[in-house]
Amino acid sequence: MAEEQKKTFQLQRVYLKDASFECPGAPDIFLQEWKPKMNVQLNNSARRIGEGTEYEVEVTVTVTAKSEDEQKTFYLAEVKQAGIFTLAGIEGEERDQLLGAYCPNVLFPYAREVVSDLVAKGSFPQMILQPLNFEALYQQQREKQQSGDGEPSTVQ
Repeated sequence: MAEEQKKTFQLQRVYLKDASFECPGAPDIFLQEWKPKMNVQLNNSARRIGEGTEYEVEVTVTVTAKSEDEQKTFYLAEVKQAGIFTLAGIEGEERDQLLGAYCPNVLFPYAREVVSDLVAKGSFPQMILQPLNFEALYQQQREKQQSGDGEPSTVQ
């Protein structure tokens, strides 16, 4: 009788993988009226680290603030927040859901804080990203994949 492997899920580390802030029109941009058009892009990915049970999950948030006519960029902030998670004895859909929904939910508050700090240090009004439901986003992506409309999501 084979012994069933115990399921283990642990957060090992949370870290800032990359952060950048650009204010291409400074200082002239500060003389313009502040009525930005905001664009927020979000992406997350997961990959196995080595041959073990550790995975790196990364959440990337890109925020762009442009003038109303979109001719000038006030700022561009990009943050890659990552974490290392141990998943032992967890496979298939359960593993994919943890890596695609639960882990990004853990990391996103850290990314929100870094974006807010970068924007404030750029001398712009506070940027507060709304909380996101990665579980709902994950389910939407799965439905798209099942209907043949979406790109397949794979863990490397």
